[in-house]
Amino acid sequence: MQILQHYNALLHWWQKKLPLRNQPSNPVAQLLGRGILEASRYLAHAQLLLLDPMRRRQVDEQMAAAAQEEALGEFAKYVEFSLQAGVLTPAAEANLTEFGRNSGLRDEQISARIEEAMRQKKVRRLASSVAAPAGEIPAMSVDPEAARKFIWILRLSEVNMGRATESVRGIFVSIAHNLGIDFESGKNLIEDYLEEEELALCDRLIRNTGAAARSFEPAPAEAAEPKCPPARFDHPLGAPMLLIPAGEFMMGSEEIDAAPNESPITPVTLSDFYMALHPVTNSQYEQFDSSHRRKRMAGAGDDHPVVYVTSLEAVQFCQWLEKQDGRKYRLPTEAEWEYAARGTDGRKYPWGSADGRGDLANFADASTSFSWRHPVLRDGYAETSPVGAFPAGASFFGVEEMAGNVWEWCLEFLQPLSGRPKRNPRGAIVGSQRVCRGGSWKSRFSSLRTTARSSNSPNQSSNDLGFRIVCEVAPNSPAKPPAPGCDPTSWEGDIAPEESAVTMAIAGGVPVAGGDAAGRSDEDGDDFS
Repeated sequence: MQILQHYNALLHWWQKKLPLRNQPSNPVAQLLGRGILEASRYLAHAQLLLLDPMRRRQVDEQMAAAAQEEALGEFAKYVEFSLQAGVLTPAAEANLTEFGRNSGLRDEQISARIEEAMRQKKVRRLASSVAAPAGEIPAMSVDPEAARKFIWILRLSEVNMGRATESVRGIFVSIAHNLGIDFESGKNLIEDYLEEEELALCDRLIRNTGAAARSFEPAPAEAAEPKCPPARFDHPLGAPMLLIPAGEFMMGSEEIDAAPNESPITPVTLSDFYMALHPVTNSQYEQFDSSHRRKRMAGAGDDHPVVYVTSLEAVQFCQWLEKQDGRKYRLPTEAEWEYAARGTDGRKYPWGSADGRGDLANFADASTSFSWRHPVLRDGYAETSPVGAFPAGASFFGVEEMAGNVWEWCLEFLQPLSGRPKRNPRGAIVGSQRVCRGGSWKSRFSSLRTTARSSNSPNQSSNDLGFRIVCEVAPNSPAKPPAPGCDPTSWEGDIAPEESAVTMAIAGGVPVAGGDAAGRSDEDGDDFS
C-alpha cells in the first residue's frame, strides 16, 4: 500500500510537470530535460518491479547481495589496515570482530576473511594471555601510555565539539585503534576530551564577559523567604510559559524509521525549566523588531508563528525579552526540546503514536503541491496556521505544536549523540549547523516524530523556520509543591550569571569553527526555502 501511495505521488508530480514540454526556455524544463517525457516509462517499470511479488523478491535479493558485497569490501579494507604491523593482536582481532558484526557479517565470514588476509600477508597471531569465553569479545583495558599519546594527538588537532563530525570521530577512533586502544575505549576518550574542551571554552567565554556577568550577580540573601515557582506564568508579551518538571528520559531512537543521527540512545537528566506554550508569533516578535512586518508570509496574521528569523535574531529576541522582567529567557537546548515534546513515556509523536489523523498537526497534507505530501489527509492549512490551532496534538506536558507548522531553532550546534548519560547537556556552542526541531507545514507526517533531528546555518531564514523560548527556573526556586506560607505567584526568576555570559557570547558572534554539514533528517526535499 505504501509503495502504491509513493507511486501515485510521483505520478501526480510528473503530470504537473508535463506542461513544461511546451516551454523550452523555462529553466525548470531545461533542468529536467528528457526526463519530462521519459519519467512515465520509468515509473511504470518501477511499479511493475515493486508490486509483482516475484520481481520484488528478485530486486530485494539483488539489493541484499550488493549490500553484502559492499560490507565485505569495507571489512577487507579494515582487515588490511589492522595487519600493517605484521602481527594480529587479540585487541585488534576483537575490534575486527566487532566491526564485522556491526556491518552485518556472520562470524564465519569474519573469520574466513581474517584468515585469508593473514595467510596472504604472512601475518602471525599473538596469543592472548586470557582466553575469552566463546562468542564474546574480550574485555579491553587501555594502556595509560597509549591513552596519553592519543590525548596529545587530540590536542594537536585542535578538534572541538563543533568540528567533531561523525567522519572526524571515525578517523580518531582508527588512530586510537592503531595505538592499541579498542573501539569503545577510543570513543570514550574522545567524548571525555571534547567535553573537557567544551567546558574550558565556556570558562573562557565567562571570564571574557566577567564584568557583564558580575553585574547580574545577586546579593547574598540571609534568611530569605522560600520562593516557589508557579506551574505557569505569562511572560511580558502575554504568552503562557508552562513549567516542565525535572526528570529523566531516553534521548534518540533506534526504531526502523529513525535516521542515523538519532542514535545511539542517550540517557538524559534535566532540571526544571519553563517552555512557551506556543512558538513566538508575528505580533510578539514585531514588538521587538517592528520592521519584520514586511517579511510576513502572504496571509499570515498576528497569531501566526514568526518566520524568516535567523537563529541569531532569535537569541537577540530572548535577550530583549529578558530585560523586560529580569527572568532568564533563551532558546531551548535540544535535550529540553525533545523532553518537552516526548515526555517520560517515549512517545513517537508529541500526542502519542497516532499517525493517521489531520487534526493533530500542520504538515504537508493533500492540499499542498509537494511530491511527498500525504495523498488523503488534510489539516486545514496549505501553509502556516495560527498558533493554538491543534490542541489535540499537545505533548505529554501540554505544550502545543511541538510537531509541524514551523521548524524551531534550538540553542546548540549539531553534534552526534554520545550514548552516555548526560545531565542538563548544552552541546556545542560553536559550529556551522545549528539544531532545529519539530518539522513544519512542508514536512511529511513521519517527519513529525519527536526524535527527528535537523539543522541549518545559523544565518539561515525561511518561510517554515521559527522558534519558541524557554525560561530558566531560578536556582533557589525548585519546582516543588508550595511550602506552607509560600505564595506561588510571588516568584520571580533570577538570572544565572554563567548562563547569561555564555548566551551573550553566542549572540555576540563566536567564530564558527567548521562543523557537521549534515542535511535534514526528514528527507522531505524542503530546505527551509
